[in-house]
Amino acid sequence: MPLNSFTLKENVNKFVSKGQNYWQQSEPYRHKLRSRWERLKPNVRRAILVGLALVLFLILRGCLFSSSSKKGGKAPPIPVAVMTARKGDIPVYLDGLGSVTAFYTVTVHSRVDGQLMSVPFREGQYVHQGDLLVQIDPRPFQAQFDQAQGQLAKDQALLDNARVDLERYKTLITNGAIPRQQLDTQTATVAQDEGIVKTDQAGVEAAQLQLDYARITAPISGRIGLRLVDPGNLVHATDPNGLLVITQLQPITVLFTLPEDSLPPVLAKLHSGATLPVEAYNRDKTLKLETGHLLSMDNQIDPNTGTLRLKAVFDNTTGTLFPNQFVNARLLLEIRHDQVIIPGVAVQRGSQGTFVFVVTDGAADLRLVKVGVTEGDNVSIDSGVNAGENVVTDGADKLQAGTLVVVPPPSDSTQGGGPPKKGKKASGA
Repeated sequence: MPLNSFTLKENVNKFVSKGQNYWQQSEPYRHKLRSRWERLKPNVRRAILVGLALVLFLILRGCLFSSSSKKGGKAPPIPVAVMTARKGDIPVYLDGLGSVTAFYTVTVHSRVDGQLMSVPFREGQYVHQGDLLVQIDPRPFQAQFDQAQGQLAKDQALLDNARVDLERYKTLITNGAIPRQQLDTQTATVAQDEGIVKTDQAGVEAAQLQLDYARITAPISGRIGLRLVDPGNLVHATDPNGLLVITQLQPITVLFTLPEDSLPPVLAKLHSGATLPVEAYNRDKTLKLETGHLLSMDNQIDPNTGTLRLKAVFDNTTGTLFPNQFVNARLLLEIRHDQVIIPGVAVQRGSQGTFVFVVTDGAADLRLVKVGVTEGDNVSIDSGVNAGENVVTDGADKLQAGTLVVVPPPSDSTQGGGPPKKGKKASGA
Protein backbone atom coordinates (compact mmCIF):
# COMPACT_ATOMS: atom_id res chain seq x y z
CA MET A 1 0.00 0.00 0.00
CA PRO A 2 2.81 2.55 0.75
CA LEU A 3 4.39 1.60 -2.53
CA ASN A 4 1.21 2.33 -4.42
CA SER A 5 0.78 5.70 -2.72
CA PHE A 6 4.35 6.61 -3.50
CA THR A 7 3.92 5.61 -7.13
CA LEU A 8 0.70 7.61 -7.48
CA LYS A 9 2.32 10.67 -5.92
CA GLU A 10 5.31 10.35 -8.23
CA ASN A 11 3.03 10.15 -11.27
CA VAL A 12 1.09 13.20 -10.15
CA ASN A 13 4.32 15.17 -9.69
CA LYS A 14 5.49 14.20 -13.15
CA PHE A 15 2.15 15.26 -14.66
CA VAL A 16 2.26 18.61 -12.87
CA SER A 17 5.83 19.27 -13.92
CA LYS A 18 5.02 18.48 -17.54
CA GLY A 19 2.01 20.78 -17.33
CA GLN A 20 4.18 23.58 -15.97
CA ASN A 21 6.69 23.06 -18.75
CA TYR A 22 3.94 23.17 -21.39
CA TRP A 23 2.46 26.27 -19.81
CA GLN A 24 5.83 28.04 -19.81
CA GLN A 25 6.56 27.00 -23.40
CA SER A 26 3.18 28.28 -24.59
CA GLU A 27 3.69 31.69 -23.04
CA PRO A 28 4.66 33.37 -26.39
CA TYR A 29 1.62 31.92 -28.12
CA ARG A 30 -0.70 32.91 -25.30
CA HIS A 31 0.73 36.40 -25.32
CA LYS A 32 0.23 36.67 -29.06
CA LEU A 33 -3.38 35.44 -28.81
CA ARG A 34 -4.05 37.80 -25.90
CA SER A 35 -2.74 40.77 -27.89
CA ARG A 36 -4.82 39.83 -30.93
CA TRP A 37 -7.92 39.43 -28.76
CA GLU A 38 -7.39 42.84 -27.19
CA ARG A 39 -6.97 44.43 -30.61
CA LEU A 40 -10.40 43.19 -31.66
CA LYS A 41 -13.33 45.58 -31.42
CA PRO A 42 -15.70 45.03 -28.48
CA ASN A 43 -18.65 44.14 -30.71
CA VAL A 44 -16.54 41.54 -32.57
CA ARG A 45 -15.41 39.94 -29.30
CA ARG A 46 -19.01 39.94 -28.12
CA ALA A 47 -20.15 38.24 -31.32
CA ILE A 48 -17.47 35.54 -30.99
CA LEU A 49 -18.47 34.82 -27.41
CA VAL A 50 -22.16 34.62 -28.37
CA GLY A 51 -21.32 32.25 -31.22
CA LEU A 52 -19.29 29.97 -28.95
CA ALA A 53 -22.10 29.97 -26.41
CA LEU A 54 -24.62 29.07 -29.13
CA VAL A 55 -22.47 26.19 -30.40
CA LEU A 56 -22.09 24.88 -26.88
CA PHE A 57 -25.86 25.13 -26.36
CA LEU A 58 -26.60 23.19 -29.54
CA ILE A 59 -24.13 20.48 -28.58
CA LEU A 60 -25.69 20.09 -25.14
CA ARG A 61 -29.22 20.11 -26.62
CA GLY A 62 -28.29 17.40 -29.11
CA CYS A 63 -26.84 15.26 -26.38
CA LEU A 64 -29.98 15.65 -24.27
CA PHE A 65 -32.25 14.85 -27.24
CA SER A 66 -30.18 11.78 -28.09
CA SER A 67 -30.33 10.51 -24.56
CA SER A 68 -34.09 11.13 -24.30
CA SER A 69 -34.74 9.35 -27.59
CA LYS A 70 -32.73 6.38 -26.43
CA LYS A 71 -34.73 6.23 -23.21
CA GLY A 72 -38.08 6.55 -25.06
CA GLY A 73 -37.68 3.50 -27.32
CA LYS A 74 -39.93 3.67 -30.43
CA ALA A 75 -40.77 7.05 -32.03
CA PRO A 76 -44.39 8.14 -31.50
CA PRO A 77 -46.79 7.94 -34.48
CA ILE A 78 -46.75 10.94 -36.79
CA PRO A 79 -50.13 12.66 -37.34
CA VAL A 80 -51.09 12.85 -41.01
CA ALA A 81 -54.10 13.82 -43.11
CA VAL A 82 -55.45 11.31 -45.60
CA MET A 83 -57.92 11.15 -48.48
CA THR A 84 -59.55 8.07 -49.96
CA ALA A 85 -58.76 7.24 -53.58
CA ARG A 86 -61.93 7.02 -55.64
CA LYS A 87 -63.07 5.92 -59.07
CA GLY A 88 -64.46 8.53 -61.42
CA ASP A 89 -64.26 10.37 -64.72
CA ILE A 90 -61.54 12.92 -65.42
CA PRO A 91 -61.41 15.25 -68.45
CA VAL A 92 -58.32 15.72 -70.60
CA TYR A 93 -57.79 19.41 -71.41
CA LEU A 94 -55.27 21.15 -73.64
CA ASP A 95 -54.59 24.67 -72.38
CA GLY A 96 -53.49 27.59 -74.51
CA LEU A 97 -53.26 31.36 -74.36
CA GLY A 98 -55.55 33.26 -76.69
CA SER A 99 -57.22 36.52 -77.56
CA VAL A 100 -60.76 37.32 -78.62
CA THR A 101 -61.30 38.46 -82.21
CA ALA A 102 -64.48 39.70 -83.83
CA PHE A 103 -66.12 37.25 -86.21
CA TYR A 104 -66.36 40.05 -88.80
CA THR A 105 -64.89 43.55 -88.71
CA VAL A 106 -66.04 46.11 -91.29
CA THR A 107 -64.69 49.62 -91.80
CA VAL A 108 -67.51 51.57 -93.46
CA HIS A 109 -66.33 53.95 -96.23
CA SER A 110 -68.25 56.35 -98.40
CA ARG A 111 -68.50 55.33 -102.06
CA VAL A 112 -69.46 58.81 -103.25
CA ASP A 113 -68.26 62.35 -102.59
CA GLY A 114 -70.52 64.75 -100.75
CA GLN A 115 -71.43 66.49 -97.53
CA LEU A 116 -72.25 64.39 -94.49
CA MET A 117 -75.78 65.40 -93.56
CA SER A 118 -76.68 63.14 -90.61
CA VAL A 119 -75.32 60.26 -88.54
CA PRO A 120 -78.39 58.59 -87.00
CA PHE A 121 -76.58 56.22 -84.65
CA ARG A 122 -75.02 56.33 -81.19
CA GLU A 123 -71.46 55.35 -80.52
CA GLY A 124 -71.35 51.84 -79.10
CA GLN A 125 -74.86 51.06 -80.37
CA TYR A 126 -75.72 47.56 -81.53
CA VAL A 127 -77.14 47.76 -85.07
CA HIS A 128 -78.69 45.20 -87.37
CA GLN A 129 -77.89 44.59 -91.00
CA GLY A 130 -79.66 47.18 -93.18
CA ASP A 131 -80.02 49.89 -90.49
CA LEU A 132 -79.28 53.43 -91.67
CA LEU A 133 -75.87 54.63 -90.50
CA VAL A 134 -74.93 57.71 -92.55
CA GLN A 135 -76.83 60.05 -94.89
CA ILE A 136 -74.84 61.98 -97.48
CA ASP A 137 -76.43 64.95 -99.28
CA PRO A 138 -78.56 63.19 -101.96
CA ARG A 139 -79.57 66.26 -104.01
CA PRO A 140 -76.72 66.14 -106.59
CA PHE A 141 -77.33 62.45 -107.17
CA GLN A 142 -81.10 62.96 -107.36
CA ALA A 143 -80.58 65.55 -110.10
CA GLN A 144 -78.34 63.19 -112.05
CA PHE A 145 -80.96 60.48 -111.71
CA ASP A 146 -83.74 62.75 -112.99
CA GLN A 147 -81.57 63.85 -115.91
CA ALA A 148 -80.84 60.26 -116.85
CA GLN A 149 -84.51 59.38 -116.71
CA GLY A 150 -85.37 62.34 -119.00
CA GLN A 151 -82.76 61.33 -121.55
CA LEU A 152 -84.10 57.78 -121.44
CA ALA A 153 -87.67 58.99 -122.09
CA LYS A 154 -86.50 61.13 -125.04
CA ASP A 155 -84.55 58.33 -126.69
CA GLN A 156 -87.32 55.85 -126.00
CA ALA A 157 -89.76 58.08 -127.93
CA LEU A 158 -87.34 58.26 -130.86
CA LEU A 159 -87.05 54.48 -130.82
CA ASP A 160 -90.81 54.04 -130.83
CA ASN A 161 -91.15 56.39 -133.82
CA ALA A 162 -88.39 54.58 -135.70
CA ARG A 163 -90.13 51.26 -135.15
CA VAL A 164 -93.42 52.66 -136.52
CA ASP A 165 -91.62 53.92 -139.64
CA LEU A 166 -89.94 50.54 -140.06
CA GLU A 167 -93.31 48.78 -140.08
CA ARG A 168 -94.63 51.31 -142.61
CA TYR A 169 -91.60 50.78 -144.87
CA LYS A 170 -92.07 47.05 -144.75
CA THR A 171 -95.62 47.50 -146.14
CA LEU A 172 -94.50 49.89 -148.84
CA ILE A 173 -91.63 47.70 -150.00
CA THR A 174 -94.06 44.90 -150.81
CA ASN A 175 -95.92 47.27 -153.17
CA GLY A 176 -92.66 48.54 -154.69
CA ALA A 177 -93.38 52.11 -153.56
CA ILE A 178 -89.93 52.69 -151.97
CA PRO A 179 -86.48 51.42 -152.78
CA ARG A 180 -84.93 48.58 -150.75
CA GLN A 181 -82.17 50.87 -149.53
CA GLN A 182 -84.62 53.04 -147.63
CA LEU A 183 -85.95 49.99 -145.73
CA ASP A 184 -82.41 48.92 -144.80
CA THR A 185 -81.59 52.42 -143.59
CA GLN A 186 -84.67 52.47 -141.38
CA THR A 187 -83.81 49.04 -139.97
CA ALA A 188 -80.35 50.34 -139.01
CA THR A 189 -81.93 53.44 -137.45
CA VAL A 190 -84.12 51.27 -135.20
CA ALA A 191 -81.13 49.22 -134.10
CA GLN A 192 -79.18 52.41 -133.37
CA ASP A 193 -82.04 53.83 -131.30
CA GLU A 194 -82.30 50.56 -129.36
CA GLY A 195 -78.61 50.86 -128.47
CA ILE A 196 -79.11 54.45 -127.34
CA VAL A 197 -82.03 53.41 -125.14
CA LYS A 198 -79.93 50.64 -123.52
CA THR A 199 -77.22 53.19 -122.83
CA ASP A 200 -79.75 55.50 -121.26
CA GLN A 201 -81.10 52.67 -119.12
CA ALA A 202 -77.56 51.97 -117.88
CA GLY A 203 -77.19 55.69 -117.11
CA VAL A 204 -80.41 55.61 -115.07
CA GLU A 205 -79.17 52.57 -113.13
CA ALA A 206 -75.80 54.24 -112.50
CA ALA A 207 -77.52 57.40 -111.24
CA GLN A 208 -79.80 55.28 -109.04
CA LEU A 209 -76.73 53.48 -107.65
CA GLN A 210 -75.04 56.79 -106.79
CA LEU A 211 -78.24 57.89 -105.10
CA ASP A 212 -78.33 54.66 -103.10
CA TYR A 213 -74.67 55.13 -102.11
CA ALA A 214 -75.61 58.43 -100.51
CA ARG A 215 -77.60 56.40 -97.98
CA ILE A 216 -75.12 54.14 -96.15
CA THR A 217 -76.61 51.17 -94.27
CA ALA A 218 -75.06 48.56 -91.96
CA PRO A 219 -73.48 45.73 -93.98
CA ILE A 220 -73.52 43.37 -90.95
CA SER A 221 -75.08 43.17 -87.52
CA GLY A 222 -72.74 44.23 -84.75
CA ARG A 223 -71.54 46.92 -82.40
CA ILE A 224 -70.48 50.34 -83.70
CA GLY A 225 -67.27 51.86 -82.43
CA LEU A 226 -66.45 55.52 -81.96
CA ARG A 227 -67.52 57.90 -84.75
CA LEU A 228 -64.64 58.88 -87.02
CA VAL A 229 -66.33 61.73 -88.98
CA ASP A 230 -68.81 64.31 -87.69
CA PRO A 231 -71.86 65.64 -89.58
CA GLY A 232 -71.20 68.63 -91.86
CA ASN A 233 -67.84 67.40 -93.14
CA LEU A 234 -67.18 66.64 -96.77
CA VAL A 235 -66.42 62.98 -97.33
CA HIS A 236 -64.75 61.37 -100.31
CA ALA A 237 -64.64 57.85 -101.65
CA THR A 238 -60.84 57.98 -101.40
CA ASP A 239 -60.73 58.80 -97.66
CA PRO A 240 -58.40 56.21 -96.02
CA ASN A 241 -59.88 56.09 -92.51
CA GLY A 242 -63.54 55.50 -93.25
CA LEU A 243 -66.58 56.74 -91.37
CA LEU A 244 -67.02 54.09 -88.65
CA VAL A 245 -66.11 50.51 -87.72
CA ILE A 246 -68.59 47.68 -87.01
CA THR A 247 -67.55 44.50 -85.22
CA GLN A 248 -69.70 41.40 -85.07
CA LEU A 249 -69.79 40.10 -81.48
CA GLN A 250 -72.41 37.35 -81.75
CA PRO A 251 -70.94 34.94 -82.60
CA ILE A 252 -67.34 35.77 -81.75
CA THR A 253 -64.07 33.87 -82.11
CA VAL A 254 -60.99 33.19 -79.99
CA LEU A 255 -57.56 32.63 -81.51
CA PHE A 256 -55.30 30.52 -79.28
CA THR A 257 -52.13 28.47 -79.64
CA LEU A 258 -51.21 24.89 -78.72
CA PRO A 259 -47.80 23.17 -78.78
CA GLU A 260 -47.06 21.18 -81.89
CA ASP A 261 -46.82 18.00 -79.77
CA SER A 262 -50.54 18.34 -79.02
CA LEU A 263 -51.47 18.44 -82.71
CA PRO A 264 -51.76 14.67 -83.47
CA PRO A 265 -54.58 13.88 -80.98
CA VAL A 266 -56.46 17.01 -82.03
CA LEU A 267 -56.20 16.07 -85.72
CA ALA A 268 -57.33 12.53 -84.94
CA LYS A 269 -60.46 13.87 -83.26
CA LEU A 270 -61.21 16.29 -86.10
CA HIS A 271 -60.73 13.62 -88.77
CA SER A 272 -63.19 11.40 -86.94
CA GLY A 273 -65.80 14.16 -87.17
CA ALA A 274 -65.88 14.95 -83.47
CA THR A 275 -66.85 18.41 -82.21
CA LEU A 276 -64.32 19.54 -79.63
CA PRO A 277 -65.65 21.87 -76.91
CA VAL A 278 -63.55 24.90 -75.96
CA GLU A 279 -63.91 26.86 -72.73
CA ALA A 280 -62.75 30.45 -72.32
CA TYR A 281 -61.54 31.56 -68.88
CA ASN A 282 -60.41 34.91 -67.55
CA ARG A 283 -56.78 35.84 -66.99
CA ASP A 284 -56.33 33.98 -63.66
CA LYS A 285 -58.60 31.03 -64.60
CA THR A 286 -61.04 31.75 -61.78
CA LEU A 287 -64.09 32.49 -63.96
CA LYS A 288 -65.40 30.64 -66.99
CA LEU A 289 -66.57 33.23 -69.50
CA GLU A 290 -68.09 31.21 -72.35
CA THR A 291 -68.26 27.72 -73.85
CA GLY A 292 -67.93 27.16 -77.58
CA HIS A 293 -66.35 24.69 -79.99
CA LEU A 294 -63.30 24.40 -82.20
CA LEU A 295 -63.91 25.93 -85.63
CA SER A 296 -60.66 25.59 -87.57
CA MET A 297 -56.88 25.64 -87.34
CA ASP A 298 -53.99 27.22 -89.20
CA ASN A 299 -52.27 25.39 -92.05
CA GLN A 300 -48.72 25.66 -90.69
CA ILE A 301 -46.77 25.62 -87.41
CA ASP A 302 -44.92 28.73 -86.32
CA PRO A 303 -41.23 27.71 -86.46
CA ASN A 304 -40.21 30.41 -83.96
CA THR A 305 -42.49 29.21 -81.15
CA GLY A 306 -43.32 25.64 -82.18
CA THR A 307 -47.04 26.31 -81.79
CA LEU A 308 -50.11 26.09 -83.99
CA ARG A 309 -52.92 28.64 -84.07
CA LEU A 310 -56.49 27.42 -83.64
CA LYS A 311 -59.80 29.25 -83.86
CA ALA A 312 -62.82 28.57 -81.65
CA VAL A 313 -66.26 30.12 -82.05
CA PHE A 314 -68.56 31.17 -79.19
CA ASP A 315 -72.20 32.30 -79.26
CA ASN A 316 -71.39 35.08 -76.76
CA THR A 317 -75.05 35.61 -75.95
CA THR A 318 -74.14 37.25 -72.63
CA GLY A 319 -71.59 39.58 -74.19
CA THR A 320 -68.79 38.56 -71.82
CA LEU A 321 -66.24 38.23 -74.63
CA PHE A 322 -64.92 41.42 -76.20
CA PRO A 323 -62.50 41.89 -79.13
CA ASN A 324 -58.78 41.81 -78.18
CA GLN A 325 -59.60 40.45 -74.72
CA PHE A 326 -57.00 38.08 -73.25
CA VAL A 327 -58.40 34.65 -72.32
CA ASN A 328 -57.18 31.22 -71.30
CA ALA A 329 -58.58 28.68 -73.76
CA ARG A 330 -59.15 25.08 -72.65
CA LEU A 331 -59.78 22.51 -75.38
CA LEU A 332 -61.58 19.40 -74.10
CA LEU A 333 -59.90 16.54 -75.92
CA GLU A 334 -61.63 13.60 -74.22
CA ILE A 335 -63.09 12.30 -70.94
CA ARG A 336 -61.45 9.23 -69.42
CA HIS A 337 -63.84 7.01 -67.49
CA ASP A 338 -63.33 4.76 -64.45
CA GLN A 339 -60.04 6.32 -63.40
CA VAL A 340 -58.47 6.13 -59.92
CA ILE A 341 -58.44 9.74 -58.73
CA ILE A 342 -56.49 11.18 -55.79
CA PRO A 343 -55.56 14.73 -54.71
CA GLY A 344 -52.53 16.11 -56.49
CA VAL A 345 -50.84 17.07 -53.19
CA ALA A 346 -50.54 13.37 -52.32
CA VAL A 347 -48.10 12.74 -55.17
CA GLN A 348 -44.45 13.08 -54.11
CA ARG A 349 -41.39 13.12 -56.34
CA GLY A 350 -37.98 11.71 -55.56
CA SER A 351 -34.96 10.01 -57.07
CA GLN A 352 -36.95 6.81 -57.54
CA GLY A 353 -39.75 8.63 -59.39
CA THR A 354 -43.26 9.62 -58.37
CA PHE A 355 -44.71 7.97 -55.29
CA VAL A 356 -47.41 8.28 -52.65
CA PHE A 357 -47.74 7.14 -49.06
CA VAL A 358 -50.66 4.78 -48.44
CA VAL A 359 -51.79 4.24 -44.87
CA THR A 360 -51.99 0.50 -44.21
CA ASP A 361 -52.53 -0.91 -40.68
CA GLY A 362 -51.37 2.31 -39.05
CA ALA A 363 -48.13 2.53 -41.04
CA ALA A 364 -47.04 4.46 -44.11
CA ASP A 365 -46.53 2.29 -47.18
CA LEU A 366 -44.48 3.91 -49.97
CA ARG A 367 -46.00 3.14 -53.38
CA LEU A 368 -44.44 4.01 -56.72
CA VAL A 369 -47.22 5.32 -58.97
CA LYS A 370 -47.73 6.23 -62.60
CA VAL A 371 -49.53 9.56 -62.89
CA GLY A 372 -52.01 9.93 -65.72
CA VAL A 373 -53.99 13.15 -66.17
CA THR A 374 -53.79 16.23 -63.95
CA GLU A 375 -56.98 18.29 -63.75
CA GLY A 376 -57.27 21.05 -61.19
CA ASP A 377 -56.41 19.69 -57.73
CA ASN A 378 -56.85 16.05 -58.75
CA VAL A 379 -54.75 13.54 -60.66
CA SER A 380 -55.54 10.16 -62.12
CA ILE A 381 -53.33 7.20 -61.21
CA ASP A 382 -52.71 4.58 -63.86
CA SER A 383 -50.97 2.14 -61.51
CA GLY A 384 -49.82 1.88 -57.89
CA VAL A 385 -52.99 2.81 -55.98
CA ASN A 386 -56.41 1.16 -55.90
CA ALA A 387 -59.75 2.80 -55.25
CA GLY A 388 -60.68 2.84 -51.56
CA GLU A 389 -57.11 3.15 -50.25
CA ASN A 390 -56.14 6.11 -48.06
CA VAL A 391 -53.32 8.28 -49.36
CA VAL A 392 -51.46 10.83 -47.26
CA THR A 393 -52.17 14.42 -48.27
CA ASP A 394 -50.48 16.29 -45.41
CA GLY A 395 -47.41 15.34 -43.38
CA ALA A 396 -45.73 13.22 -46.08
CA ASP A 397 -42.46 15.16 -45.71
CA LYS A 398 -41.93 13.50 -42.30
CA LEU A 399 -42.61 9.95 -43.46
CA GLN A 400 -40.53 7.02 -44.59
CA ALA A 401 -41.55 3.54 -45.59
CA GLY A 402 -42.94 1.82 -42.50
CA THR A 403 -43.30 4.95 -40.35
CA LEU A 404 -46.08 4.68 -37.82
CA VAL A 405 -48.83 7.23 -38.49
CA VAL A 406 -52.03 8.33 -36.86
CA VAL A 407 -54.97 10.09 -38.46
CA PRO A 408 -56.32 12.65 -35.99
CA PRO A 409 -60.11 12.90 -35.83
CA PRO A 410 -61.69 15.96 -37.46
CA SER A 411 -61.98 18.97 -35.21
CA ASP A 412 -65.27 20.51 -34.15
CA SER A 413 -64.74 23.40 -36.55
CA THR A 414 -64.54 21.05 -39.51
CA GLN A 415 -67.77 19.39 -38.46
CA GLY A 416 -69.83 22.55 -38.50
CA GLY A 417 -68.82 24.17 -35.19
CA GLY A 418 -71.23 22.43 -32.77
CA PRO A 419 -71.46 23.15 -29.04
CA PRO A 420 -68.41 22.43 -26.84
CA LYS A 421 -68.13 18.96 -25.33
CA LYS A 422 -69.19 18.34 -21.77
CA GLY A 423 -66.52 19.06 -19.22
CA LYS A 424 -64.60 21.46 -21.49
CA LYS A 425 -64.99 25.16 -21.68
CA ALA A 426 -65.74 26.75 -24.98
CA SER A 427 -62.93 28.91 -26.35
CA GLY A 428 -63.44 32.55 -25.58
CA ALA A 429 -65.87 31.86 -22.71
